[in-house]
Amino acid sequence: MGNQTIWKELFLSGLSDLPALQFPLFLFFLHIYLLTITWNMLIIVLIVTNSHLHVPMYFFIGNLAILDLCCSTLTVPRMLFDLHTRRRNISITSCITQVFFFIFLASSEIFLLAVMSYDRYTAICQPLHYIQIMHWKVCVQLGSFVWCLGFCYSLVHTLYALHLTFCASDIIESFFCDLPQLFQISCSDIYINVLLIFTLGAFLGVGSLILTFVPYIYIFKTVFKMQVRGNRTKVFSTCTSHLTVVFIFYGSVFFNYFQAKATHHFSADKVAPVFYTVIIPLLNPLIYSLRSQDFRIAFHNVSKKIFPKQYRLHPS
Repeated sequence: MGNQTIWKELFLSGLSDLPALQFPLFLFFLHIYLLTITWNMLIIVLIVTNSHLHVPMYFFIGNLAILDLCCSTLTVPRMLFDLHTRRRNISITSCITQVFFFIFLASSEIFLLAVMSYDRYTAICQPLHYIQIMHWKVCVQLGSFVWCLGFCYSLVHTLYALHLTFCASDIIESFFCDLPQLFQISCSDIYINVLLIFTLGAFLGVGSLILTFVPYIYIFKTVFKMQVRGNRTKVFSTCTSHLTVVFIFYGSVFFNYFQAKATHHFSADKVAPVFYTVIIPLLNPLIYSLRSQDFRIAFHNVSKKIFPKQYRLHPS
C-alpha cells in the first residue's frame, strides 16, 4: 500500500472514446432526454389535473413517472456534459452522492413495481372489495413505504461506500457512478459491501420479484374464468402494460450485473445501464399512455382546452 497512489478525483470513461461519435451521441441522447422529460411531465400533469385518473392505479403510475424523471435527470445531463466538453472528471463526493440517489431511485422503482402488482391483483381478483382495500390512505401509505424503503436501502450501501479508497485506477468504466464500477477500482476491503449487496439484495430484491410475479398467477386464473371476452381483453391490456415494464426493467438490470465484462469502445457493460437509465424512463410513459384509453381521453380533453379553436374547426 505504501507505493500506491490514493486518487482524490475520478474520471468517467463515458459512452465512447471515439471522437467521431461524441457529437452524434450528444444529439441522440439530448433528443431522448427532452422526450423523456416531456412525456413523464405530461403523465404527471394529466394524473394531477384529471379527476378521472384519481384512482390507485394511476396514483402509482404517477409515482413511477416521478422516479423515471428523477433517474433520467440524475444521469443523462452529466452524460451530455461529458460528451459535449469531454471533461469527465468527477469528485469522489459527487460520485458517492450520485451512487446514493441512483440506488435510491432504482430500488424504489423495484418496490413500486411490486406494489403495482398487488394493486392489479386486488382490482381483478377482489373487485367488490377493491375500493375498501385500496382507499386513498392505503395508497399514500404504500407510496410512502416504497420511497422510505428505497431511501433506507440506498443509505446503508452509501454509508459503507464512504469508506472506500481508490488506488487501483482513477477511471470508472461507465458514464455514471455505480457500486460495481467503484468496487473495481477500489483498493479497500469490499467484503462487507459485497455481503450487503447479496444479503439485502436477496432479501429485498428477490422478495420484491416474488411479490411482483406471484399475484399474476391468481390474476391469470381469474381472467381465464371470465365469460365475457371483452372484459378479458381489457384486463389483459392493463396487465400487459405493467408486465412489459417489469420485464424490461428487470432484464436490463440483471444483464448489467451478471454479464461478463467487455473492454471495447462501446462495450456491452455500458449498453444495459443506458437502457435502464435512458431508454426505460422514455418507454414507461409511452407504454402506459398508448395502451390506456383513460390517458388518451384525458389528453384529448386537455388538448381541447388548450387549443379550442382547432377543435371547433375540426370536431371529433
